[in-house]
Amino acid sequence: EPNVLAGTLIAHTDAVWGLAYSGVKNHLLSCSADGTIRLWNPPEKIPCICTYNGEKGCDPAHMVASFNTGSTVIYDLETSQSVVMFSSQAESGVQSNNHINKVVSHPTLPVTITAHEDRHIKFFDNKTGKMIHSMVAHLDAVTSLAVDPNGIYLMSGSHDCSIRLWNLDSKTCVQEITAHRKKLDESIYDVAFHPSKAYIASAGADALAKVFV
Repeated sequence: EPNVLAGTLIAHTDAVWGLAYSGVKNHLLSCSADGTIRLWNPPEKIPCICTYNGEKGCDPAHMVASFNTGSTVIYDLETSQSVVMFSSQAESGVQSNNHINKVVSHPTLPVTITAHEDRHIKFFDNKTGKMIHSMVAHLDAVTSLAVDPNGIYLMSGSHDCSIRLWNLDSKTCVQEITAHRKKLDESIYDVAFHPSKAYIASAGADALAKVFV
């Protein structure tokens, strides 16, 4: 719909797998199967500010990225250098089990949370890189994560067809919603909190997007 589409950001040469938006400077981060991470300022004439490992000169800030090797790293966007690499002990050694499907940052605490193919959710300290907590969170791969704007709740989605709401302090599940039908062994692709209202949303392999109050 031309009246809905505000613009298109073109630079990646392969599938775009993840987006992260910062309202502070209206910047957008994208990661792609082409092996690059790009920082954008969408309203600008030349929207791509920089490409990770490419040009220098980004605003001083950090980003966190996960790789299909199972590693998670915090980078300084100004220098493109890694600041912290997270260490996850007791991995099974099978690469597919190490696969990370989603990584999110806590809005106020120096904590990074990762969603894993092997049904786990893991919590890491951004300063030391050490794992704080690890838990089996679903009956199938954990595909998606979101933290509410106040940093009290974590929401996770899984191919077991459920959305689970977790208390971040106690790491306990406070609510479970069966949201989507399974299709080709997949179910939920993404979950999100509304930035100001008490709404949550999910997107599924059944081609439905649902909003819950």
